[in-house]
Amino acid sequence: MGEFKLQGAYNWFETLALKLAGKVAIVTGGAMGLGREIAMLFAQEGARVVLADINDDLGRQVEEAITNAQGTASFLQVDVSKAAEVQGLVSRAVSRFGRLDILMNNAGVVEAEPIEELSEQAWDRVISINLKGAWLVSKYSVPHMRAGGGGIIINMSSELGLVGFPSYSAYCASKGGIIALTRALAAELAPTIRVNCICPGAVSTPMLEREFRTSLSAGQNLEEAKRELMKRYPINRLGVPSDVARAALYLGSDDSSWVTGIALPVDGGGTAV
Repeated sequence: MGEFKLQGAYNWFETLALKLAGKVAIVTGGAMGLGREIAMLFAQEGARVVLADINDDLGRQVEEAITNAQGTASFLQVDVSKAAEVQGLVSRAVSRFGRLDILMNNAGVVEAEPIEELSEQAWDRVISINLKGAWLVSKYSVPHMRAGGGGIIINMSSELGLVGFPSYSAYCASKGGIIALTRALAAELAPTIRVNCICPGAVSTPMLEREFRTSLSAGQNLEEAKRELMKRYPINRLGVPSDVARAALYLGSDDSSWVTGIALPVDGGGTAV
C-alpha cells in the first residue's frame, strides 16, 4: 500500500467516513508484510494502532510512517509466544489509549520441510508463534474488550489451514488450529466480542519471497516459480498485501456487524478449485 495522508483536522462528515474512527487496535506481526499493510490501513481509517513485533527496527519504521502521515501508532517489541510479554503488550496498549477495540492476530512464521526432516524444535516454533501466540494475545485482550463493552478479534489463518500442502505440516497444522480456535472463541465470546479469521492465498510479501528463494528447483528462476504458482489461482495472479488488508478492515469495522466465526478465503479462488 502506498503512503497515505491524514488531515490534521477533520470536518464532521470526514470523521463519519472513517470506518475505525475512535477505535484502538493491536496488530501483531505489524513490522512488515501483511501486518504492516493492515496497520497502515487501520490508521488511515482512524484507529490508534499498537504495533507488536519481534523486529524492533522495522516496527519502529512502521510507527514512524504512520505518525509522519498524521496517524497514531505506538510500537512495542514483543514475542507473542511469551505470556509475560503479551500481558505487558495488552496492559500498555490499554494504559496508553484507554481501551481496546480490535485485535489483529497476524504474527506468524513458516517452516517448510518434509516430515522426516522437520525438527521438533521447528514444529514447536511454528505452533508456539502461530497458534499459541494468537491464543495468548486473545486471552489477555478479552477482559479489556468486555470492560469496554465489546470488541473484535481477527486471526490470520491461511489457505493452508483449509487444504493440505506438501512439506508444510507444521504450518498447515497451526493455521488449521487458528480456524478451530476462531470458531470456538466466536461461540464462547458472542455476542459481546466477534471473532473471525482470514485465509489468504499466496501474497507477495517478504515471507513469500524467502519461501520462493529456498524452494527453487535446479535451473528455475524466481519469476518462473511465481508464474507456476499463479496457475493454482483462477484469478491468475498472486495476491498483494492490500487485498488482505481490505478484508481485515471489513472484519474490523461495523460493515461486518452480523459476522462471527467465519474463515474468509482471500485467495484468488485457490480453495474453490
